[in-house]
Amino acid sequence: MKTQNIFIGLGSNLGLPESNLEKACRVLSSCPGMHLLRKSSIYQTEPQGLKDQPWFANQVLWLLADSFWKPQSLMIMLKEKEKQMGRTNGRRFGPRTIDMDILLFGDLVHNEKSLILPHPGLKERAFVLVPLLEICPGLTLPDGTRVKQFLERISFVMQGNKIFQT
Repeated sequence: MKTQNIFIGLGSNLGLPESNLEKACRVLSSCPGMHLLRKSSIYQTEPQGLKDQPWFANQVLWLLADSFWKPQSLMIMLKEKEKQMGRTNGRRFGPRTIDMDILLFGDLVHNEKSLILPHPGLKERAFVLVPLLEICPGLTLPDGTRVKQFLERISFVMQGNKIFQT
C-alpha cells in the first residue's frame, strides 16, 4: 500500500500542556493507517499575536499515513480529536487545550478556504520550523525550497527548549 509522509504541528497552553501533547501523539499514532515515525522535543514558545496568555508547549510529529488518508479526511479527524480533548472555539490565536495542524501532506499543494497546504504559517514560525528540522533536517517543501532556508530568514532566539520569536 502506498504511504504519505505527513507532518502535524501540536500546540497547547491550557491544563497540562505537555501531557496534552503526549495524549495527542498517542491518539494520532493509534489511528488506523497512521504510523508514528518521529516526534520532536517539546518546545516552550512565547505566544504569537495575542501575547496576554500562557506560553505554549509545541511539538511536531512525523507520521506515515496509508493511502486511504486524504487531506480533508485528516483535517476532519484532527478537529474531532481536538474537541474530544476539550478544545472549544475561543479567540483566534487564543489559549487552547490542544491545536493540531497539518503542516505538510506529502508533496501536496492544496489551496481551499478550509485547508491550505503547506500550512500557510509554516514559513514564518520558529515554533514549527525548529521542531520540523529537528526530526527531518533535510526537509524540503513541495516547491523544492529547503525548510532550513525559512528558519534562517526569521528572527528568533533559543534558550534551551524555549523559543522567543521577535
